[in-house]
Amino acid sequence: MATLDDFYSIIPAGGTGSRLWPLSRADAPKFLHDLTGSGKTLLRATYDRLSPLSGPGRTMVVTGRAHRAAVEAQIPELEDANIVLEADPRDSTVAVALAAAILRRREPDVIVGSFAADHVIDDERAFRRVTAEAVAAARAGYIATIGITPTEPAIGFGYIRAGDSVGVADAPRAAIVREFVEKPSAQVAQRYLDEGDYLWNAGMFIARADVLLAELASEEPELAAQIEELAEAWDEPARRGPAVDRIWPQLQKIAIDYSVAEPAAARGRMVVVPGDFDWDDVGDFSAVAKLHNNGRRGRLAILGTEGTVLADSASGIVVSQSKRIVSVVGIHDVVVVDTPDALLVTTTDNAQRVKQVVDAVRRSGNTDAL
Repeated sequence: MATLDDFYSIIPAGGTGSRLWPLSRADAPKFLHDLTGSGKTLLRATYDRLSPLSGPGRTMVVTGRAHRAAVEAQIPELEDANIVLEADPRDSTVAVALAAAILRRREPDVIVGSFAADHVIDDERAFRRVTAEAVAAARAGYIATIGITPTEPAIGFGYIRAGDSVGVADAPRAAIVREFVEKPSAQVAQRYLDEGDYLWNAGMFIARADVLLAELASEEPELAAQIEELAEAWDEPARRGPAVDRIWPQLQKIAIDYSVAEPAAARGRMVVVPGDFDWDDVGDFSAVAKLHNNGRRGRLAILGTEGTVLADSASGIVVSQSKRIVSVVGIHDVVVVDTPDALLVTTTDNAQRVKQVVDAVRRSGNTDAL
C-alpha cells in the first residue's frame, strides 16, 4: 500500500498496565515488553505497523519523561522533534490533542491518527487497508475511529454502535456512529454480538488535526486554549520549558472518548470503519495466555527463562523473571508471575482483578514494588 502523504501517526505511550503487574511497572510499562514472543516490544511493533502508512519521519510518540531513553532505544530512528514528553500523565485528550496541535503548526492540512503503543495486531495488511479508509473519511471532514468486528461477547471492551453508511467514495464501509457504549455485562455483550451492528472500541482516532482541535474547543474550550498555547511554544526549546511549567499543572485529565469522540458522535460528525483483523489490547494475563496458546485452553504458556519452569498437567501462563525454579503441577488456567521482588498467583478468570492488588500495594505505601 502506498504511503499516505498527508497522514501523520501519533503513538501515545503512557500508562503502567497495572493489570499486568508485577511484569509491567512504572519504570518498565507494558509497551516496553515483548508480550507476543515476536522479539519486538509492543511499542516497536506499533511503530513498524504504522511506518508504511505515514512514511519515514512522520510518526510522533507521546510519552513520559522517565521513558524517553527507553523509547529512543526502541526506535532509534525517531527524530527528536517527534518525541513529545509529558511532565506527568494527563490522560489521552492532552496526549493526542497536544500532538495534533504541534503537527498542525508544522503542516496545517495534516491528518493525524492516534494508535495506542500497547496493542497487538497480526494482519498488518488488513490494518493498513482499514486505516486508509479512515483517512479518506477524515479527508471528508469526519472524525473517524476503527471498530473491531467482535469474535466473542467480550465484557472487557467498550462498544461502538454503527449506523448507516456515510457514502465517502474511498471509505465505502465508513458508517455513522450511533453511540458509544461502556463495557457491558455478559448478557448484554452477547446481545451486541447477536445483533451484529456493534463493534469493539479499540481507541483508534483519525481526523484532520484542525477538525479534531475544533471539536475539542467546542466541548472543552479552556483545555483546548491551554493546549494551543503549549503547542505554539513547543518547537522553541527556550519557550517550551516555561510554558510547560506554567500550564501543565492546570491541564484537565479527561479521556479523548469524552472530550471529542462522544460529543462528535452526538453531532453526527463521528464515523466508524469496521476492522476485519485480529486485535487485542493485551489488557491482562488471560489475554497474554490466549496470544501464546492460540486462543485455546488446556495449554501452558511460558514467558521468560523457560528452563526454570517445570509443568505437569497444567494450563494457563507462567512468567519467569527470577532464577527460581517454578513448578506448576495439576493446576488449570493458572497465572504465575515470578519476579525478583514480587510474586503473583491467580487464575485467568480473575486476571482483571490484578489491578485491585496494585491499588492495595499503592495504599500500603510500598511504591518500590510498583
